[in-house]
Order: sequence, then C-alpha cells, then structure tokens
Amino acid sequence: MKNQKRLLLFGVVLLFFGAVDLWISKNLTSAFMEYSSEQRREIARMALSGGGRGETPSPKDLRVVFIQGLPGIDEQHLYNGSDESFLRYLRENEKTPLFAKAFESAFYEEIHQPPHPLSWKEGLSEYLLFAPLYGEEGWVDGVAVFAFSREGEQNFLGLLNTFAVGAFILFGAVFGVILWSRDPVTGFAILGLFAMVGIFVAYPLFQALRLTFLHNGTYSLEIWRSILASRQYGEAFRGSLLLGVCTATASTLVGFLFAFVLTRTRVPCRRFFGAMGTLPIISPPFSLTLSVILLFGNNGLITRQILGLSGFSIYGLGGLVLVQTMGMFPIAFLTLSGVLQAIDSTFEDAALDLSASRWTTFRTITFPLALPGILSAWLLVFTNSLADFANPLILSGSYRVLSVEAYLEVTGMNRLGNGAALSILLLLPTLTAFFVQRFWVSRKSVVTVTGKPSARVTELVTPGVKRLLLGSMILVVLFLFALYGTIVAGCFVKNWGIDYSFSLENIVEAFTRGKDALTDTLTLAAAATPVAGIISMIAALLLVRKRFPGKRLLEALIMTPFALPGTLVGISYILAFNQAPLLLVGTGLIIVINYVVRELPVGVEGGVASLRQIDGSIEEAAQDLGADTPTVFRTIVLPLIRPAFISSLSYTFVRSMTAVSAVIFLISAKWYHLTVLIYNFSENLRFGLASVLATTLILIVFAAFGIMRLLLRQNKYLEKTISF
Repeated sequence: MKNQKRLLLFGVVLLFFGAVDLWISKNLTSAFMEYSSEQRREIARMALSGGGRGETPSPKDLRVVFIQGLPGIDEQHLYNGSDESFLRYLRENEKTPLFAKAFESAFYEEIHQPPHPLSWKEGLSEYLLFAPLYGEEGWVDGVAVFAFSREGEQNFLGLLNTFAVGAFILFGAVFGVILWSRDPVTGFAILGLFAMVGIFVAYPLFQALRLTFLHNGTYSLEIWRSILASRQYGEAFRGSLLLGVCTATASTLVGFLFAFVLTRTRVPCRRFFGAMGTLPIISPPFSLTLSVILLFGNNGLITRQILGLSGFSIYGLGGLVLVQTMGMFPIAFLTLSGVLQAIDSTFEDAALDLSASRWTTFRTITFPLALPGILSAWLLVFTNSLADFANPLILSGSYRVLSVEAYLEVTGMNRLGNGAALSILLLLPTLTAFFVQRFWVSRKSVVTVTGKPSARVTELVTPGVKRLLLGSMILVVLFLFALYGTIVAGCFVKNWGIDYSFSLENIVEAFTRGKDALTDTLTLAAAATPVAGIISMIAALLLVRKRFPGKRLLEALIMTPFALPGTLVGISYILAFNQAPLLLVGTGLIIVINYVVRELPVGVEGGVASLRQIDGSIEEAAQDLGADTPTVFRTIVLPLIRPAFISSLSYTFVRSMTAVSAVIFLISAKWYHLTVLIYNFSENLRFGLASVLATTLILIVFAAFGIMRLLLRQNKYLEKTISF
C-alpha cells in the first residue's frame, strides 16, 4: 500500500513537472521563432537599404534572387549568390497561390514570409522571404526573394529540446531516488555513474557506430561495403592480425621466462629482475621505438656505424614485433607471476616423490595448471598489440595495420566514418579471441587450492637449466639497458647518425620548444588523477557492497573503455562532442575526461579486489553508530583500500602522461601533449629533441612510481620460501 502511494505521488508530480517543462519549452520555442522571423526581415531590409540589386547579402547561409518586373509579364531574372536549381524552382512555382500571394504582397511594398519553411531541394529546407525591390524612380519594379538556411535554427531548437528532455529525466531520477531510496547519497552516486558512462562511453560509441552507416546524410552500407571490398584495408587487417599473433607469442614466452624464474626458482637479485620486468610498461610508448631507430635505423649506430650495413631496414613487421615484444612482455610477466605463485606446490612434490623427472613434472602438472594464465596473458598482449597506435605510426614503414589506417583516414582524408569503421573492425579479433579463451577455460578445471596452500615451492629446474634461463633473462635485461641507454645518450649527441659529438644544444632547444607541451601535459594529468582515483573507488564500493537495478550494465559500461582501441575512442569523442549541447572538442576538459574514462577500469578492478578482501561488517558497524555514507567512505573504506587507491592514482597519472592514441585526435592549439610533440620530432628526424623529451617523461614517470612505493607498505606475508 505504501509503495502504491509512492508510485501515485511519483506519477502525479512527474506529470505536473512534465506539463510545466513542456509549457516552458513551447513558450521559449515560440519566442525564438518570432525573434528569428524578425531577424530575417531585418537582414532583408539591410541588404536592400542601399537600393542596389544583384548584390549578395553578407550572411553565408543566405541565398537571394532578384526578379525585375511583374512575374509572368515579360520579366527579367537577375540573380547572384544562388544556384540554377533555386531559380528554376521559383520559375516553376511563381503562379501557385502561395507564390502569387507573396509576389503580390511585395509589389504592395510589404515584406512577406510564408509561415512554414519550403523544401525546394532534396535534403534542404529553407525559409523564403519576399521583399519589394525599388527602381530609380522610387517605384517597386521587382522582387527580392531571400532563402534563409534553417541549420542554425534547427541546432538551437534541438538544443532546447535536449535540455527540456534532460530536465524531465533528471527531475524524475532525482525525485525517484529521494522517494524510494533509503540512502539518497548512494542513489545519487549510482545516478551520477550511470550518467557519466552513458554520456562519455555509450553515447560516443553510438555516434561512431551510427556514422559508419551514414553516407551523404542517409543511412547506407556504403562505408562498410567500400571497406570490406578494399584490398588495402584487407591487407591492413591481415597485417594487424599477424603482428598481434607474433607479438603475443613472443611476449608471452619472454613474460613466462621472467615469471617462472622469479617465482619458481631461487635466483639472486630478484627485486632487480622484477623491476626490469616491469620497466617497459611504465615508459612512454615512443621510447623503445625511438631507441630502436637510433640503434638499427637507416643511420643507426649499430647498422651503419658499427656494421656498415646499407640495405638493412628495421621498418616493417620485424621491427614492430621487436619493439612491441620489449614493450608488452611485462603485461604477460605480471599476469603469469600471480598465476605461477598461486599454484600449490603439493602436486609437484607428489609427482617428484613418485619418481617423476623435473621435466615431466613441469610438462604434466605445472604447465597445464598455468595454461589458463598463459592464454590470458597471450590474449592481453594480443589485444594491446592490435590497439597499439604509437609504435606502428613511426616504425611500420610500408607495412599496413588498421590502427594507423584509421588515423590516416581521419587526419589525412577527413573521412571520420571510414576511420570509425576501421577502428570497430579492430574489436572483432579481440572479442573472438576473448570468447574462445573463456569457452576453453570454462570446460577445464584448474583448481589446486582447496584449503591452506603450501608456503613452499620446489624448484623444477636443474642447475644447468637454471643458468640457461638466467642467462636468457640477463640478455633481455642487457638489451633493455641498451635501448634506454640509447635514449639518454641521444640527448647529448649533436646529430645522431651524422655527428656524434657531445652537445647540450638538444636539451636547451627541446625544453624551449617543449615547455608549453610539458606544462599542459602535467596540468591535464594532475587534473585527471584525483578525479579518476575517487570515482574508481566510489564505483568499486557500489559494485561490491550495494545491490541496485542495472548493476551488471553499469559494470559493463565502466569496463568497456579498457577493450576499446584508442583510435576508436578519439574518433568517437570528436563525433560526440563537436556539437551542441556538449561542445568540448578543442578544450582541455575533453582530454581530462578521456583520461578519466580510459583509466577508470583499472582503478575499479583494483578497488573491487581490495574490497572483497575486507569484511563488510566493519562498514555496517560504522553505519550502526550513526555515520552516513560519505563519512563511512572517507573514514573507513578509503583508509582500508589505500593501496588500491594510490595505485589507481599513480596508474592514471602515468597513463595520462604517456597517452597517445586517443589524445592525438583531441589536442588543440590551446592544449598540447608531450607524447605528440615527441612523435612530431621523430617524424621530422629530430631524434635529439625527441630523446630529451622522452628522457624527461621517463624521469617523471619514475618519480611518480617512486612516490607510490613510499606511500605503499610492503606485505611481508605474501612472500614464499623456495626450497630445493
């Protein structure tokens, strides 16, 4: 009964608000239409005030035809600023009642406007205005027909209707939360999250997908037909797949090498090797590409200066696989480290006790148990390789990949629809691999921990094999040292590839030219970091602790940006926010929003994992003692999930500092980005300047992670003792 009364009250109040909202909207529309009509009359008067004829009025969205004499009686048509189709339309309809009345009013020295816009051309609707045209004696001897575009009026009315509908929805949502929710603050937080992901995730993606089905303003499959039938795009699609498979396979092998040696064997300098295993993932995307060009490019130190090679080229598939493997194997390493560390060694001990060899134990027990994690790591690297934009942009050469083709379609050809379609194509292999992996894993059981797991790990490698594995790791680490050392060395070389003499000119010039970009990048990243951190923790708290309608949908929308290529995000933001009511393109706000939305999934996942380890009764006790939801979140939840919160902050800051793929579409003259400037320097062969800025970016990122390490406490109880 109580719910029925609330529902009745909700309906009555909503109906009343809707009536008021509609009344206000109609009055504003009517007032605007009257104002527009008067403005059209004023423009006509001003255009004819000089008594001239054949002059083109100043507004760009206006066309005019000057008619001398009485229409139908040996008149002469003089026109300027119009096309033949408009003049032909007037000639064909000058004897209709509507036009006859308009011409008659004009000859009686009255300005006449038909009450409704007229469509004289397919897809074009304009307001016509008939004004008297005076001769030299002061008599009316002609008619000036003005045609006013409706584009501005339609945009304003669309904006007005959007605000009216938005006000109605917002009022209904807020009043519903107040009426039904026991905790209005939580209800408003849920509404805010839905609004955020709806506006900045679902809406841009809808606009991008919608554009791929539009051709010349009408719905069509022309874009998809042209793309799917294009040999060039087919080659790029196959190139992306081949690059993804090669990179994922090589990165997973290197990542498994690091993870297995550091978690299942006893080696010296484990912390050092662990740090080197994560180093590339926190460095700028151009850094390794830049160093590979400096070492192995056409004028590279190794290829040209040391080996004297002239026909060797690092550009293409081989160079891309090398750079992406070095940059993405930490993804596989971090994924597989947790998987291998979680495997209970009891099974391996049992196999060894039954006289199985170490290789047999690894092949039949360790590897099968780790296989789901290996597939997950492979899938993550495969997805990142397909979506990678920065490395192929510089190093692909003649090798085609879809991410670069999409960028060229937008920036070079100005074909947003084609760019959006190519970016959407990148999702197909990613989603296919994801569902295949999930289907395969769901059919197998890999459960090993059914009680308290063993804290001991038995080594499965002989001393000789361990030396071989350790030597392989050392080679990878030395290669990474060479790559990063080359970037630093490039800062102090006058002209890499030509003049290797010591110089500080690059440092002075780079900071002079990149000062504004560095300031903009730091400002935007600093603005996005706390917003993303707080929102991610609020979202995690709601997803773990609260039940509400649409919870799964909200979680899916929050996690969606993680799977989207950066090119698709950048294109969709241009389409969605380059028009009223959210005209954000060209501002710093859209870049901050992009940072927050793109990095939100990682923070939410970290917060969810932390909250699931904390008993909810702690928060309930605080609420029972009278604490409201904001107080509980501020004094209980945030301190308990401090590591996840700080990790979210640092991750957002670092990713914002090193972003490329989406940001390159969103930068403007007012707001620039350091990574885009590094790319421009690299494209112009100013490798010294690019090295200085890349080194600066690396130092900033390391400083951010160093601060994070100081703020986080090391958990000593997660370490295991390795036995022989």
